[in-house]
Amino acid sequence: MITVHHLETSRSQRVLWLLEELGLPYELKVYRRHPVTRLAPPELKRIHPLGKSPVITDGDLVVAESAAILEYLVERYGAQAPAHSDVAHLWTDPGTPEHHQRRFWMHYAEGSLMNWLVMKLVFMSIPQQPMPFFVRPIARELCKRVQQQLVDPNVNTSLAFIEDHLSRHAWFAGDRLTLADFQMSFAVSALMSRADAGAAHPHLKAYVRRMEARPAYQRALAKGGPVVMA
Repeated sequence: MITVHHLETSRSQRVLWLLEELGLPYELKVYRRHPVTRLAPPELKRIHPLGKSPVITDGDLVVAESAAILEYLVERYGAQAPAHSDVAHLWTDPGTPEHHQRRFWMHYAEGSLMNWLVMKLVFMSIPQQPMPFFVRPIARELCKRVQQQLVDPNVNTSLAFIEDHLSRHAWFAGDRLTLADFQMSFAVSALMSRADAGAAHPHLKAYVRRMEARPAYQRALAKGGPVVMA
């Protein structure tokens, strides 16, 4: 039996979505963040030494890291998907344009996009932390400048890049749902919550509607809770 060790508002939501799409039975073990630090509880280190989420166990096997988990699940169980379903082709054929796109977006999600989104979250939260009153204006101004001069330009570049791509493709690797969409799902949700996507990015917003309208996505949301922190 697969067990998902799921930290609330975390990247493991993408794993739940994939499991629901594949129709695989699994056990969900939910971990709560520390109410002040928002860090993962120490109990997760009993599952994997890094103490992070997502992590799954499948029998005696422990698999960590989002992309590694997604690839393992499709390699191990993907053949069980009905041949006529739209989840029968989550893995792409090597050498095809779809395959190159899938591989790119699988790496881009965490290798490029999430770096800037995490930095944005950090610099937004620093001025809210306890500190001497005379330090707060300095911290607020410093964080504002870092966001304006470094973080926001890179986030906006990513927004424009993704919007252009989705103006020509229904899903990230092409016209079909693939593993790239599961890997990008958390980053897209974080992007929409931490950046002003607005009316300037209608294709990205349409993509989010397609993703969130899927019954399997809704089931994962109901079981795992909100994708990102409010």
